[in-house]
Amino acid sequence: MKYILVSGGVISGIGKGVIASSLGTLVKSCGLRVTSIKIDPYLNIDAGTFSPYEHGEVFVLDDGGEVDLDLGNYERFMDITLHHENNITTGKIYQHVIQKERRGDYLGKTVQVVPHVTNAIQEWVERVAKIPVDGDEKEPEVCIIELGGTVGDIEGMPFVEAFRQFQFRVGRENFCCIHVSLIPQPKSTGEQKTKPTQASIRELRGLGLQPDFIACRSHTPLAPEVKEKISMFCHVPPERVLCVHDCASVYQVPLLLAEQDVIRLLENQLKLQLHNSPKPALNKWKELAYRFENATRTVEIALVGKYTKLEDSYISVMKALFHAGLACNCKVQITRIEADDLEVETQEKTPVQYHEAWQKLCKSNGVLVPGGFGARGCEGKLTAAKWARENNIPYLGVCLGLQMAVVEFGRNVLGWKDSHHQEFEEDTKKGHPVIIEMPEHNTGQMGGTMRLGQRKTLFKTEDSVMWKLYKSPKFVEERHRHRYEVNPVFVKDLESKGMKFVGHSEDGERMEIMELEGHPYFVGVQYHPEYISRPMKPAAPYLGLILAATNKLSSYITNGCRMSPRHFELEYSDTEEDIPNIIESP
Repeated sequence: MKYILVSGGVISGIGKGVIASSLGTLVKSCGLRVTSIKIDPYLNIDAGTFSPYEHGEVFVLDDGGEVDLDLGNYERFMDITLHHENNITTGKIYQHVIQKERRGDYLGKTVQVVPHVTNAIQEWVERVAKIPVDGDEKEPEVCIIELGGTVGDIEGMPFVEAFRQFQFRVGRENFCCIHVSLIPQPKSTGEQKTKPTQASIRELRGLGLQPDFIACRSHTPLAPEVKEKISMFCHVPPERVLCVHDCASVYQVPLLLAEQDVIRLLENQLKLQLHNSPKPALNKWKELAYRFENATRTVEIALVGKYTKLEDSYISVMKALFHAGLACNCKVQITRIEADDLEVETQEKTPVQYHEAWQKLCKSNGVLVPGGFGARGCEGKLTAAKWARENNIPYLGVCLGLQMAVVEFGRNVLGWKDSHHQEFEEDTKKGHPVIIEMPEHNTGQMGGTMRLGQRKTLFKTEDSVMWKLYKSPKFVEERHRHRYEVNPVFVKDLESKGMKFVGHSEDGERMEIMELEGHPYFVGVQYHPEYISRPMKPAAPYLGLILAATNKLSSYITNGCRMSPRHFELEYSDTEEDIPNIIESP
């Protein structure tokens, strides 16, 4: 087993996740089996109870693990399926150590950070790194480990010490450290500054880890003299000082690293036995990046949510929209709208925001209402669904987006003015509770109480847009994250007016997919299809939204769910023909 540790310095949020994912992509393109681990030094057991403003979105895995959003990057880039133990937190480690102490496993010894916590970290990494991914019977050959936070953070010290020991535990020939650092470029001088990187490397070396590579994040490509300076002061050969400058898209990062011969350098460092040439896989990424940057058509999608001020809050949703846009050969422009700005009550407080929000919504080619929790902004989401329904604008509701569309339909089509969602209604028994809490998840605590992970959705009918977009399967398997569901008591009433529930859970009790008859595209899904969307395999509900927003849905379905020859096929070539070199300076 070979281990590649990716650490970061100077500032957090520097792009370690994308760089780690890109390294895994390159290694996998050579035919090696790859897995990945993300380490988060916070004390939470998992990411499930985080506010989206605190740490971005919560990513959900097949097994129901609520994990850091970087695991979404790993799955999307490397096209692998991870599990909850691939995300290590300080909380998990301490919980594990304390449970062992309570059982008496330490035989009365004083339990300390060193060696007990550091040993637990090393054992966890070794155990998880050997777990096969995607049903493969063989163990992975390479494990990419991202250490979250910044070197020098007090909460990350046990992990740095653990990996100082780990490099000798597994052998230096099986361990490689890549340090990601920032190269600031003040506008006053325009000069690339290396002092922050030198300080970060000095601190890392002082803790016992010598980086084998330094990935330099910068606005523009590194000047040769800057690269030489970093090499000299940080004790790393010049060819191992990697430039990862700002690119037009993240799809360029694997290509940018490949251009700097990272594959050969890793092969020499870790004595890797490469099974094939990475060229076919890299050609697909080159084509992907080219199409992302050179799409001529633009489609505008209104993302109506309540955490829109932080882009990471909806990162998987946005990536899924971009993936669908790539498949349709168009550039998706996402207009983020705060849901409560659409509410009438807000007009008196901030009339400018109200009118600007509605102007943005009315200019959009399609509407997406994602998942969320809490009452704030829900009337705005309901209003957006109503506007899309009445004006024949393509609409996709995900999780809460489906639920609010059902509440709106009950109020304005069936005439149930007391149609409501139980999460936001104090008297849950009154009126028409069209959305109810799932009884088995009413446990009185916040963490781990939802319906989580991969579940089957069976199609009830073949007379369905979603059935066709999914390529006519008997069922689909998608990831869930919710506590509330459509009340089956009212399903017949809703369907009698044209709101059809075409996908059910295996027991037939839970409504998973909704479609509105007579509408160009009005779809709601209880699951989160964005979690398994891939750059080259877009999620069907998102693809349908972009197709409908570009007036291509009917022709796509008529053509057997394939693009016409004039448009971009949902297949990528393995050749470099007609694909220009897109690795250029900004």
